[in-house]
Amino acid sequence: MKQRILVVEDEVQIATILKIELEYEGYEVLVAHTGKAGLEAALQEKLDLILLDVMLPEMNGIEVLRRIRNENTLLPIILLTARNITMDKVTGLDQGANDYITKPFEIEELLARIRSCIRQNSIAAKASKEVESILSIKDLFINLDTREVNRGDFSIALTPKEFDLLVYLLSNKNKIVTRENILINVWGYEYEGETNVIDVYIRHLRKKTEEGFSDPTIIQTVRGIGYTVREN
Repeated sequence: MKQRILVVEDEVQIATILKIELEYEGYEVLVAHTGKAGLEAALQEKLDLILLDVMLPEMNGIEVLRRIRNENTLLPIILLTARNITMDKVTGLDQGANDYITKPFEIEELLARIRSCIRQNSIAAKASKEVESILSIKDLFINLDTREVNRGDFSIALTPKEFDLLVYLLSNKNKIVTRENILINVWGYEYEGETNVIDVYIRHLRKKTEEGFSDPTIIQTVRGIGYTVREN
């Protein structure tokens, strides 16, 4: 699948040249000629990078950048500016731009910056995904992708429902979860069985994840409310 780039540039000739050059390099290119049109496309389209001119009609590039960053903190954005003024660069970077280039520029330099931004974003996204796939508390780790549970050097075998319950508790680490919320989120809205099923499964989890370890306590009871897992 082609990587998609949005060019937000009010000078039609420059926008056309950029579109031709980028398409030649294998990118799919969208073009907007005003700040408002660019913002709308940025928020609606699936994009890999934005080339954003600073001087735009209807809404300037810095304001477009600021509004995009309120919704999407990861999308790579390179500012295009005709003014070689330090304040423009500083403001843009402070508002979340990944890079900037001053017009007129060599297309090869721009292409190199585009490749660099997309590559860095890909690495960051991969790292973020890897972090999100692991839940932990103390020396207990859950791998959401492989459904493996380990405490220290020991592997812990859980039933599917025990696993789901432990994941829900760790996903709400340092928060108190009520029995009602546990039933809704782990057993589902349609569950009509005995409510003491939670006590049974909590007891099983404690036996498997706490007994025999030097710092045993993982799941804490909050009397009259529910349960919590805390680092301390």
